[in-house]
Amino acid sequence: MPTFEELRNGGFVYVDKTKYLVELIDSGKVYFLARPRRFGKSLTVSTFDELFSGNKELFKGLYAEGGMQMNLHTE
Repeated sequence: MPTFEELRNGGFVYVDKTKYLVELIDSGKVYFLARPRRFGKSLTVSTFDELFSGNKELFKGLYAEGGMQMNLHTE
């Protein structure tokens, strides 16, 4: 399974679900993500990793590019 970065840079088709990730972050709650096998848990974690790493280039044209209410890059 490719990472979020590999999907965005590799010419794959990506359906933008970053709106839901931004809403999870902005809500400030703790979530337990229990899903069956092959339901995208690793891709979700990879996408969170890129969001919190501040890789803004990967989110150009996606909801997360302008939808984040907080500065996610931490030193």
